[in-house]
Amino acid sequence: MAEPRSWWRMRRIKHRDAAVLSVLAAAFLLAGELANDDIRLLYRQYIVESGVVNNAAILVVVVALIVLGFTTYFGGIFVMLGGVHFSWGRVGRGRFLVGLGIGVSLLGFVGRLARATLATGTPVSELLPLATTLTGLGLLSGLGSHTLMSQYALLMKKHAKGVWQRWRKTRRARPRRRSGDDLRFPT
Repeated sequence: MAEPRSWWRMRRIKHRDAAVLSVLAAAFLLAGELANDDIRLLYRQYIVESGVVNNAAILVVVVALIVLGFTTYFGGIFVMLGGVHFSWGRVGRGRFLVGLGIGVSLLGFVGRLARATLATGTPVSELLPLATTLTGLGLLSGLGSHTLMSQYALLMKKHAKGVWQRWRKTRRARPRRRSGDDLRFPT
C-alpha cells in the first residue's frame, strides 16, 4: 500500500501552466465585459425606459434575456473554476469546466457577431474591436489552457519532466575534476 503523502506534497500545485493560463483567461474574460459597461446601458434602455417595470411577467423575460446576453461573465467564472481544478490535479473536471466556460464565452461572441451582421450587414464592425480587446485575449488563453491539459500534452509534459530529471541526475553523478589533474596525459 502507498504511503500517505505529507501535507507539503498535498499543497503542491500540479499543472501550474494550465492553472495560470486559466486564471489569466478568466481575468481577461471578466475584465473585457466590465470594460464594455453594457450592463448599465441595457438596464436603462430595456428595463427603465421601456416601462417593463410595471408588468412582472415581461420583466422576468427581459431580465432573463439580458442575463443570457452576458454569457462571457459565466464563461469567465467557469474557466476560473477549471483552473482551480487543474491546480488540485483533477484534470477531467478542470478540462470540462474550462471547455464549458470557453464554449459559453464563444456563444456570446457569436451572438455579438450575429447582432452586428443583422444591424450593419457585416460582422467586421464587431469582429475587429472584440478580437483586439481583453475578451479576445481571454478566449485565446482559455483555449491554450484547455489544449495544455489534453492527453497528448500531459504525456509530453511527463516525458519532458523525465528527460529533465535524467539530465540533472547525470550532471550530479559526474566526478568533479581537481584543478591539478590532467586527464589527457596519465602518468
